[in-house]
Parts: sequence; structure tokens; C-alpha cells
Amino acid sequence: MSLFPRAGDFAPLFRLLDDYDMHRSTRGNTSIQNWAPRFDVREAKDAYLLDGELPGVNQKDIDIEFSDPQTLVIKGRIQREYTSPEGGEPTTNQVQKGGLTDKDGHRFWIQERSVGEFHRSFNFPARVDQDNVKASLRNGILSVAVPKAAPPTGRKIAIENVA
Repeated sequence: MSLFPRAGDFAPLFRLLDDYDMHRSTRGNTSIQNWAPRFDVREAKDAYLLDGELPGVNQKDIDIEFSDPQTLVIKGRIQREYTSPEGGEPTTNQVQKGGLTDKDGHRFWIQERSVGEFHRSFNFPARVDQDNVKASLRNGILSVAVPKAAPPTGRKIAIENVA
């Protein structure tokens, strides 16, 4: 999550800056591309609700974990498969010298769909209940419910008489 809220009138500007930054970071011939899926983060009375777009990502390729008591990390990998209209074997994309190609040697002119590894971190402002987090993946949307932890209760300490 960013230090600045990305909602309201400035949301399109922040999205444009994010897209530009992503474009700059993925230029050139690298073996692994990185991308950041878009998430909606909402706060309910008793939980934080995250909904992120992960089209084409398999459930087995997503890891969700806490890096510290209040930071949730969602990471994973996606590899696209391509088939030809003739019904040939599906191929996957890979980076080779001279640009992005598939295993049959087809060179990409444009690649607008995200591939490679992704990583997002969300730092919550209040304590969360890590043991009761629930996540589901349906139609390319990852939904994560992170319950808020009960506020700490005061506890009175009795003083013993020492004689």
C-alpha cells in the first residue's frame, strides 16, 4: 500500500504514474518481468477487505503470508500460454536474445498482458487477526478478508503482601 491514498480526484493521475513506472521497469530484455496487480482495499467495521485482479493466475501460483504482525504480502507468478488457430500445442512465453519470443520462435510485436512475478504488500493501521484470514479466487479476482484483532483489554495486577 502506498503512503499516499490513491482515491478521489487524483486516482487517474496515480494510475498513470504507476503505469509509467511499470513500463520503465520492464523495458529491456530481462529474464523475469515484474508487475503489480491492482487491488481495491476496503475497511469494514470488523475487517479489511482486499479484492485484486489476477486474470489467468492459478491458485497454486499465489502465496499469501504475513511478513510482520500488520503487513500482508501477496506474491506469485503468471506465465501465459498461447495456442494457434490450427490447434497446435500450447506454447509459453520466454525472453531470448533479441526480445520476447515463444518456444516456436514467434517474436512478439506487442505484449500488453502481464506476465512474470508479482508482489504486493499491504500494511494495516491496526492490529489484525492473522489466524482467521480467509482468501478465495474466483473468475480472476482474489478476495482476501483480514479480520481486525480485538482491542487489547486492560488487566489489573494484584500486589502481594510480602511480610
